[in-house]
This record gives sequence, structure tokens and C-alpha cells, in this order.
Amino acid sequence: MTRLDEPRRFIQVLSGPRQAGKTTLVRQAMEASSLSTRYASADDAGLRDRAWLEAEWDVARLVAEEHGGAILILDEVQKVTGWADTVKSLWDQDATVHRDLRVVVLGSAPLLLQRGLGESLAGRFEIIRVPHWSFPEMRDAFGWSLDRYVFFGGYPGSAPLVRDLVRWSAYILDSLVETTLSRDILLLTRVDKPALLRQLFRLGCDYSAQVLSYQKMLGQLQDAGNTTTLAHYLQLLDGAGLLTGLQRFSGSRVRQRGSIPKLLALNTALVSAGAGIGLREARRDPALWGRLVESAVGAHLVNTGAADRVEVFYWRDRNREVDYVVRKGKRLLAIEVKTGRGHDTLPGMDAFRKQFPEAKPMIIGPGGLELEEFLSRPAGVWLEVS
Repeated sequence: MTRLDEPRRFIQVLSGPRQAGKTTLVRQAMEASSLSTRYASADDAGLRDRAWLEAEWDVARLVAEEHGGAILILDEVQKVTGWADTVKSLWDQDATVHRDLRVVVLGSAPLLLQRGLGESLAGRFEIIRVPHWSFPEMRDAFGWSLDRYVFFGGYPGSAPLVRDLVRWSAYILDSLVETTLSRDILLLTRVDKPALLRQLFRLGCDYSAQVLSYQKMLGQLQDAGNTTTLAHYLQLLDGAGLLTGLQRFSGSRVRQRGSIPKLLALNTALVSAGAGIGLREARRDPALWGRLVESAVGAHLVNTGAADRVEVFYWRDRNREVDYVVRKGKRLLAIEVKTGRGHDTLPGMDAFRKQFPEAKPMIIGPGGLELEEFLSRPAGVWLEVS
């Protein structure tokens, strides 16, 4: 709202995964704004093209001229072929004649959206990242406990369904996952092996918060091709806000090619929906619950850290490991997640701090910072206080 109230300066881009609330957010802004608005979605039935985009822009121009200013909102704009070049041309035309048409762009495929932004709209936009919902958001909106958040994750649209596990799981897998795969990835990106992409997603959820080499992935996937294909598909899943592969921390600012990834579901609902058991059963399974808790911590770091340019890694040296390494600028934080008593010694943390003495340690769980406290603040906050 603050940015929309400013003089026309930049295109505002809301970027994030499906069902994070981008459209709801922008509709609330439309209702609260004193300016007239025009809303258009490329996610509606039928393929959209440049002519559709130009037509919607022309309607918004008429509104702006009639009312002395207007806001044009373009939802799922990445589905319009050549959208970035078209938006650049139209935006520049309005700038030339000093037309007060402010533009908001929404997209649920962040990787594809940013590709277009970088290619054509450099210097003309600002990004507002809308990640998966955090624990405080789900708690305040729906009264969720910590355990419920760890198991059911941060999809607000699924909250009314959690008392019916079968229905909730079907909603997550059919309405969210399959829609993201088929409409945000397969429809817009060349994928030679769609079945492999789906297999990799399921494997990533089954092994969330675990380090798994590409060679081991190849051994568990049918028609897997090669490691380059898997790395590319993992990048696509990351770009859609579903699954990422954290890289091993080396201390270097240069991304390590071929690093063994630590798979991480970016919303624990994606893990639980395929587990086939409910919250009570998961709570009684120490291995599964530990994986869910570690996934919740990692997802929280990635989701809340992106806006602050926080980088998230893991670290391993032989059989010694640190669950998460978080870096921003020169600040370095090493995080170990515990879900049970015992393990007073942490050989991985000790070995890491010998190699990187500037790193501050953090234990989450028994004997350290409470999980609820950790999940209640963005990743950047813990770097500042560490």
C-alpha cells in the first residue's frame, strides 16, 4: 500500500508459490486504495497472448485517464508468451506521456517470473516476496498449535480441511502440487521427462531434510537419465516453491557445481500429505517427527530469509554434519536441530566451528532454543542476535 501510494516509479512484483495469498493480498490492497483498479488474470481458461495483455492495458489506460490515475493488476502474467517485452514497451510508453498508470504483477512460478524480469525489465521493478505462511501467521489466523503447524504446514487454504486427513491430503496433492507441476512448470518449461519430475518431487518429500547424492537418486528413480537432468528438475521444483536442494557450505562465495544436495520440502504439508498417517501417529514416530521438525526449520530459514538475502546451506565432513548453515554478508550461523533428549556432544558443530571459528552456534530443541520461539521470528533476526 505504501508503494502504491507513492508517485508512479516502479512496477511492483509479487512473487511466490501457489496458495501463499498473493491474489488475496492484492485484492485487499485494491479495496483499500483510493485509486481505481483494473484486475486481469492470465490463469483463466484459454491461452493468453500479447494481444490480450495489450487489450487489458488499454482498458486500464482509459480508467487512468478518466480518474486521474489507476492501478493495473496482472495475475499469473508469466503465462503470457513474451510478457516481459510487452510490459516493458507499454510501461515505457506510459512513462513518455506521463500517464499515471501504476502496475502490479503477480506470479506463482518465481523462477520463470524472474527470468522475464531480468531479461527485459531491468531497473523498472521491485519485488515483494510472498513465501509460504509462517507459524505465527497460521497460529494467529487459525489458532494452530506448534505440532499442528509442523505437521500440516503453511497452506492457509487447506486449514479448514485438517480434521479430515483424506480430504486434506487430496487437496494438497491434487489441487496444489499437481496444479503447480502441470500449469506452472510443465506448461511453461520444456521438460522431456514429466514422469521423472513427479518422481523426483515425491522422492524429495520422502527424503526431506536428508542429504542424498544424485547417484543414489538415480538408483531410486525410473528412467532417471543423468545427474544433469536431475539437477535441472530440482531447480525447476525450487523455482516453483515446492522443493529445494541445499548446497554444502564450503566457505566460498562461488556456488559449488556437483555438490551433493540436502533435499528440503519448502512446506511440511508436502511431506505429511504423502506420509499416509495423521498427526497423532506422526507424533509417535520419532524418526518421522524428527524429519518433519528439521524440515520445518529448514523451510522457515529459506522462506523467511529470501527477502533479506539470507543464504541457507548444510555442512558435512565425513560423518560429521551440521543441519543448517546460514549466511548473510559476514555473519555466519550454524544450526543443529534436536527433537529428543541426549546427544549432549555435537561433534559436527565442534568440527565446523574449528574450521569456521567466526560462526555462531545455535541449538534448536531440548537444551537449546525452543522450536516455537525459533519459528516465531524470521531467519534474518537470528543472524542479528547471534
